[in-house]
Amino acid sequence: MKYDIAIIGSGPGGYVAAIRAAQLGMKVAVIERSEVGGICLNWGCIPTKALLKSASVIKTAKEAKKFGVNAENISHDFNKIIKRSRTIAGQMSKGVDFLFQKNEITLIKGYGKLVDKETISVEGNDEITEVKASHIILATGARSRQLPSLKIDGQKIIGYREALALEKQPESMLVVGSGAIGVELAFFYATLGTKVTVVELLDRVVPLEDEDSSVEIESSLKKSRIKVLTSSLVESVDISGEKCISTIKSGDKIEQIESEIVLSAIGISPNTENLGLAELGIETDRGFVKVDEFYRTNVKNIYAIGDIIPTPALAHVASAEGIACVEKIAGHDVKPINYNQIPSGIFTDPEVGSVGMTEKQATEKGYQVKVGKFPMSALGKATAIGERNGFVKLIFNQEDDKLLGAHIVGHSGTDMIAELVVAMKTGATSKDILHSIHPHPTTSEGIMEAAAAANNEAIHI
Repeated sequence: MKYDIAIIGSGPGGYVAAIRAAQLGMKVAVIERSEVGGICLNWGCIPTKALLKSASVIKTAKEAKKFGVNAENISHDFNKIIKRSRTIAGQMSKGVDFLFQKNEITLIKGYGKLVDKETISVEGNDEITEVKASHIILATGARSRQLPSLKIDGQKIIGYREALALEKQPESMLVVGSGAIGVELAFFYATLGTKVTVVELLDRVVPLEDEDSSVEIESSLKKSRIKVLTSSLVESVDISGEKCISTIKSGDKIEQIESEIVLSAIGISPNTENLGLAELGIETDRGFVKVDEFYRTNVKNIYAIGDIIPTPALAHVASAEGIACVEKIAGHDVKPINYNQIPSGIFTDPEVGSVGMTEKQATEKGYQVKVGKFPMSALGKATAIGERNGFVKLIFNQEDDKLLGAHIVGHSGTDMIAELVVAMKTGATSKDILHSIHPHPTTSEGIMEAAAAANNEAIHI
């Protein structure tokens, strides 16, 4: 049997591409070597949010007296927290499996490798089968990046995957890297009582975010009793003893930190090995597959999406790429994705949501900017629910008043940012946002007030 499209990988890129292709009337097969749903549903986005919800409940319970609620002897069961997270991940995976059945998508379990531009060899269940397809999409995702000085052994030096399923809560943990994965897991374990240290090579935490966001999150980390070392390098980790002894260089200072676990959260590496890329002459750059604006490789009929191409390694990006890819294959009039309008979210406490340029990036690109910033502490809803930390910061181009970037740190910041993605995509100005009436009392009023602040018209500050 020959399929219209065969996809290697069933993560947010692969499974979404498969469903959209099926909706367009194509006959689709998906090859998956592990759990359906990929890393995001099984070992990333979803299970981490389940863990962070447990941490949030613990924090709220411990602060119950602030709300007039008496809650004594607050404790937690680490194994039950982990089990809940794993159960939710399993539910999500089964959900994708159901969608495959609903859309008559063939799921083939095994390891897929390209044979030619229309053939995939699948090794699984002690046999090798061939899958034929007119178009092949590579969506194999990524894994934890490793450094020579920080090799993951799964026991003492772990990656995000192991961090989501530890058998017991560590007393202490060193987190290397302060991107989304690093700071989210740092907050989770610190809230449960683990002594956490975060080490970041660059001069600020969450370094891809606006500088004001970095300042706010570092302050929150420290309030959570997390030690933060920026402009610091982990030179080596000695795991020969009972504990890990990490040697850390901060400028001219060298110190050693003892921890039960070291979590490596320094980024990801694309899963492009043993796919048959070189044999077919598919071009790569530093391990990433090279594609055009519609995700076509240099070999006809073969495409690549998600974390194996050099675009933002985010689940929603992979999904958008998958949809654009299959719609182009189907002959639709597809517009290339504008990567300047991709939102990101970090589920810390408070959350971080952002889209577009930071203030520094905008000025470096030569824009004359006007900035509106409004503190969450001035919002009635934020005060009422006890979530006063953070702000909304909007960056506009003075020339045409259009939104260049938006940065939210605060309660539900990852949800609130969606409004500003739409605003940016539709070319909204600060006046458009200012004069769009927002419901009261909500934290979304901070968006309206920040737009007002950019015009020196903010009411509540």
